Amino acid sequence: MNFTACSIPYRQTKSFSKLSVDYVEGADALKPFYTYAPNLHGIKEAIAQRKKYKVNRQGLVTQLQSQYSGKSLSPKATANIEQLLSENTFTITTAHQPNIFTGHLYFIYKIIHAIKLADELKKQFPGYHFVPVYFMGSEDADLEELGTITVQGKIYTWATHQKGAVGRMVIDEKFLALIHELEAQLGVEKYGPEILAKVKQAYTKGKTIELATFDFVHDLFGDYGLLVLLPDNPGFKKTFAPLMQKELTEQFSQKALQPALKALSEAYKVQVGGRPVNLFYLTDGLRERIDKEGKEFIVHGTSKRFSEKEIKTELHNHPENFSPNVILRPVFQEMLLPNIVFIGGGAEIAYWLELKDVFAEAQTFFPALMLRNSFTIISQNSADIIQSLGLSRDKIFESNKALHDFFVQQESKNRLSLSDEKLALIKTYHTIRESATKVDPTFSKHVWALQEKAKQKLDALEKKMLRAEKLKFEAGLRQIDKLKDRLFPGQILQERVDNFLPYYAQYGKSFIDTLYAESGAWQQQFCILTETRA
Repeated sequence: MNFTACSIPYRQTKSFSKLSVDYVEGADALKPFYTYAPNLHGIKEAIAQRKKYKVNRQGLVTQLQSQYSGKSLSPKATANIEQLLSENTFTITTAHQPNIFTGHLYFIYKIIHAIKLADELKKQFPGYHFVPVYFMGSEDADLEELGTITVQGKIYTWATHQKGAVGRMVIDEKFLALIHELEAQLGVEKYGPEILAKVKQAYTKGKTIELATFDFVHDLFGDYGLLVLLPDNPGFKKTFAPLMQKELTEQFSQKALQPALKALSEAYKVQVGGRPVNLFYLTDGLRERIDKEGKEFIVHGTSKRFSEKEIKTELHNHPENFSPNVILRPVFQEMLLPNIVFIGGGAEIAYWLELKDVFAEAQTFFPALMLRNSFTIISQNSADIIQSLGLSRDKIFESNKALHDFFVQQESKNRLSLSDEKLALIKTYHTIRESATKVDPTFSKHVWALQEKAKQKLDALEKKMLRAEKLKFEAGLRQIDKLKDRLFPGQILQERVDNFLPYYAQYGKSFIDTLYAESGAWQQQFCILTETRA
């Protein structure tokens, strides 16, 4: 397998929010909402300031060693765990829920970006060590989102009746049936048996989704030195307990959030709004928000009620029964890790930009924020079609209509633009207006109206000419539509729809190696990977 790569600005893809593009381009409007710019200078500043915030490194290493007990560790991963004891070691972190079989492609892209950035920073700052970390959001309870994947257009859904945190759910017969279906679909591909063997080894009956995802991600990226952190355990929750108590008694995060929400909403769509208490109550089969009613705390949708004294006692005795929501989860992450960069998607960056004051109130380090890398994968077949249609790789991000118009205007032997005639029209009406206003100045408005009406008629004629010409090129236009459906399923980026498994099944481990090789570190560009003939 060979690929050629080219990069384009995120803005050119027309696929990212205004906030995401403005952030990458360093817009002044967003600078008040972060501390360190997503570049080498910003990261250097983050390193210097991070040293002032202490992390329980020994506790972190002890938990990681426990998580990896009995696992086969690469020399690089082993060294990374040991290096975390050093004050000169920092983490590069990305986070995601344990979507079944890794969910969308961008799950993989985020992890590879963290690995690549850690490796490149080591070259830039040889006096420090950088460890890539995948922080698993296994407490998410949205099974509808996490339990569905799309493989080559076919949708797979885990129809389990289990409730609560998805990471705590266990693999059952219905899950194994999904693997059987995947085997029938992917087993015929060159590397299908290889990736299916990895799936079967990781996802075994009775194992939790959290541990299965841990094993699968470790199998794929352990050799790169990636460490997977499982925060859903009593040890980590005990570290976070003082801040959770502050949230219960003071509801500090919602108050700290408000100024940023107000300021950001003036120019952008606000991502999350938070709640008075940004915590969930978590037990097996249950993850429900905690609300405060008067002097009592209630667990939404249940009969559980606590006085302030009782909920403090519960937190002290069972910190694992409490779970941060989207507002406090980032704070939890940064309390556990000596982190300097967080890598996230556009939606994640949007809500992290709301949290600077929340971190300040929590006296927790606010890291540099990096928009995750993005790719569009163009197969050899699709590349041949692009070339035959006379398109460029960056032009495929245009709408179907824009591509239709471009193609017809490019292929037609007839002149389909009336731009010269429109220019002549403007000059003619300019002459008419000069003559008419000499007679009566009030005629100017009337002449402007006549000019606009004449222009509209030429615009309409131009569109009719283009529509008529399109009938002669129906085959090419159908090819464009099929190409767009393949590269942009549902009119969105393939990374937000497709699953990783078929790409591995077709290309093998070299697919991951290629993504790593072509992944940017701090460059912040969208990458187009085009398969080429060997």
